[in-house]
Amino acid sequence: MTVWTPGPILEHMFDIGSPYLNDLNERQLDAVTHMGGPLLVVAGAGTGKTKTLACRVAHLIAEGTAPERILLLTFTRRAATEMLGRVARYTSPAQAAAVWGGTFHATGARLLRRNGSALRLPPGFTVMDQGDTAELMGLVRADLGLAHKGRRFPKKETLVAIYSRTVNSQVKLADVLAVHFPWCAEELDDIKAAFRGYAQRKRDQVVLDFDDLLLFWRALMSVPRAGAAIGNGFEHILVDEYQDTNAIQADILRGMRAGSPGISAVGDDAQAIYSFRSATVANIRAFPEHFPGTRLVMLEQNYRSTPPVLRASNAVIAQSAKMYEKNLWTDRPGEAKPVLLTCFDEAKQSEAVCAEVLEQRERGLPLRQQAVLFRAAWHSTHLEVELARRNIPFVKYGGLRFVEAAHVKDVVALLRIIANPLDELAWFRALQLLEGVGPGTAKRALTELGVGRAPGGPDHGISPLRRLIDAPPELPASARPELEGLRGLLAECSAGAPPALQVARFQTWFDPVCRRRYQDADARLADIEQLAGIASDYSSVDRLIADLALDAPHATGALAGPPLLDDDYLILSTMHSAKGCEWDSVHVIHAADGMIPSDMATGDEDDIEEERRLFYVALTRARSALFVYFPLRYYHRRMGLADAHNYAQLTRFIPAEVRDAFEQKSLQPRQGSDPAAPSLRSDAVDAFLEELWS
Repeated sequence: MTVWTPGPILEHMFDIGSPYLNDLNERQLDAVTHMGGPLLVVAGAGTGKTKTLACRVAHLIAEGTAPERILLLTFTRRAATEMLGRVARYTSPAQAAAVWGGTFHATGARLLRRNGSALRLPPGFTVMDQGDTAELMGLVRADLGLAHKGRRFPKKETLVAIYSRTVNSQVKLADVLAVHFPWCAEELDDIKAAFRGYAQRKRDQVVLDFDDLLLFWRALMSVPRAGAAIGNGFEHILVDEYQDTNAIQADILRGMRAGSPGISAVGDDAQAIYSFRSATVANIRAFPEHFPGTRLVMLEQNYRSTPPVLRASNAVIAQSAKMYEKNLWTDRPGEAKPVLLTCFDEAKQSEAVCAEVLEQRERGLPLRQQAVLFRAAWHSTHLEVELARRNIPFVKYGGLRFVEAAHVKDVVALLRIIANPLDELAWFRALQLLEGVGPGTAKRALTELGVGRAPGGPDHGISPLRRLIDAPPELPASARPELEGLRGLLAECSAGAPPALQVARFQTWFDPVCRRRYQDADARLADIEQLAGIASDYSSVDRLIADLALDAPHATGALAGPPLLDDDYLILSTMHSAKGCEWDSVHVIHAADGMIPSDMATGDEDDIEEERRLFYVALTRARSALFVYFPLRYYHRRMGLADAHNYAQLTRFIPAEVRDAFEQKSLQPRQGSDPAAPSLRSDAVDAFLEELWS
């Protein structure tokens, strides 16, 4: 492995033909223009990794690489879109559009559509989203009688979590259960049976889950001709957020680059925080071993934060021994130290956060440039009440994704039937849209249609969709009018109508169904309009369904509540959701051991180190102002009047030597007050007296 060393700025840095190079610092420039073997860019927080990666793609094109022979792998579609948007500005929209850019899963689906025949995988497979995966696992669980064993058996969501962790970590099922799901260990044999049944059900229905997209892609790379053709089809592979890859993704990349040096990875081991998704920080640390001849370039100039914020962040992460050594620095002005505020209890913490947020707003900092970060979603419960009391609007990151909303899943189920008539879950959902049809009736109808039936039999070659159109199953009289309309639509759409037209046709049929099933129908139907708009960008229903499942939009009008009339609002976010974001002012709450790190994530040294990295990610989201809050006292009876409580300890990630990087303050209750005692103040009484005195 070779490491970057300072040297003269390259002569072509100011080449007028490559203006995007002019804005790069020396190390970024070295990474962008590297044309040798494998390249690993360790990019600290706020050091411009997105810009560096986009410029590298543009430079490869400028140096003669055909755009269609470049593969850019990211972990979100948004990241791929942002990078390719920059590439388009540096090169041309046509060249950027020709680059293979997308998530691992979306790219896997695209390659399997083209080359899956080498694995006997039909190109018309359906990709299940996470909700559908759990539903299918639930059907298998019920069919095997595992739900009625007379003892607690893992629910469908837990089974999916066990399955996914086993597959992605490539660890034996028994070991996964012992370490991560010990209460399920005695059910090993039945869990194996459920997983075998689940795998068989997917094969029979020609559906893949998220994990399958990676498994099949890796298997495809082991097929001599097909694997070699796919790998040789790309001259360069670039990977974003390499610290978030799992064992299968690392295997895929090694297979793709067998005999080829053209791979670049960008990441930061100090921001590896997704082990619960089976990501392993070991991949970025072992990159030079996996790809011999790797050149290592460190990006350490931070463009986001002030020097005091960086000093505190560096001090926190410096406690971790297992990482690439780097020290972030910045030339941004700013002298204000981060504040470590000790509060008497959670109530005082909420008051302090609100007071500081309002104070900064009065100084001219909009609410939307301020964020409150926390380890777990429930940690903000008390604060949300105080924000509402003070009339401070806020948006909390998280919630249902677009395709997880019931009404969107209803229409997508109809599209999935067109794309794959063997899709049992899609049929099961679609049939229950009909008036008077419940789960039992839907299951009987599925049997009549031959959905989920094992291969073989005299009528195996007849599609369930054709059966429905030609000889519909016996359903209640109340369902027949809607069934007739649905039969006509399915017949029309199965003839090959464009995706946007299919959504429009289904929307017309779904309108009265939606109004019958849901109270807030207008808002939900507006989401279907949005779905139609999304579909207009696609020429293939298969691709539309896959993209919706793999990287869906996050907004749902029906579930967003009343319209937010304020044009400004505070951001509340978990630390995991905050990764990749930044704000002028950041408030990190509950900096107490048991909260940070979570008491559920201190099982071993690796867990604790990941919690440290998560805390580091939270601190490095701040541009100018950083506040860390430590409640000294927690109440056991949160809603009662009793004073049962315990005293907390400051998070272990801010020991004495790190506290010097903070301005330490203490916010205590007024002398003689008891915050646990009931308040004698009454707004109603005050208002009554005020009226008398007026």
